[in-house]
Amino acid sequence: MRSLSFIGHGSPARLVTLVAAFALFATSPACAEDGFTTIFNGKNLDGWTLVKKKGPGYIVKDDMLVCPADGGGNLFTEKTYANFDFRFDVRLSDGGNNGVGIRSTLDGHPAFDAIEIQVLDNYAKRYANIRPAQFCGSIYDVVPAKQGALKKAGEWNTMQIRADGPHITVTLNDEVIVDANVDDVTDPAVLKKHPGLRRKSGHIGFLGHATMVEFRNIRIKELP
Repeated sequence: MRSLSFIGHGSPARLVTLVAAFALFATSPACAEDGFTTIFNGKNLDGWTLVKKKGPGYIVKDDMLVCPADGGGNLFTEKTYANFDFRFDVRLSDGGNNGVGIRSTLDGHPAFDAIEIQVLDNYAKRYANIRPAQFCGSIYDVVPAKQGALKKAGEWNTMQIRADGPHITVTLNDEVIVDANVDDVTDPAVLKKHPGLRRKSGHIGFLGHATMVEFRNIRIKELP
């Protein structure tokens, strides 16, 4: 930018540069997503706590949060959240299997003692016979996600999980794939199996299952 000092005040070159810089700022994620806070710094796991560690757990590489093929466990935010808009990018390996626990305790099983949003390469042959409520984006074992939005293994996906009271929405690559109210779940068998389905607040965590999954641009906005 110092080179601009050699260009006359108000010159076309200076104006073009300033307009380009303004346009870049105006379209940046920070500008477009007002109110969001980055909760993964791309350098270390400050602000996170790992439980039920498998192998190396999670590692940080090239500004990404990585669950290695021999790693995993439940990596939770130290902070708890009630109502929120949680966003991130995720890249699944062939057969990659992870999940996002929301409103969870640090112990127990988030899929049943809280809510798990499935993160899965359900195109892999090994998952040919899974149930609808096990597809990527589903409220695991409770509400099946709409199919077709997930990209192929090795490509980046954007996921948004919004929890506002009992209303849970999941958006994958700009397509809403789950829009559910957990208070509408009344089946006694489901509620018995998922006693934490209606928890009001708790930790958010990535739930690794010893398959390679990469995350980046992890951010959150708390809602009233």
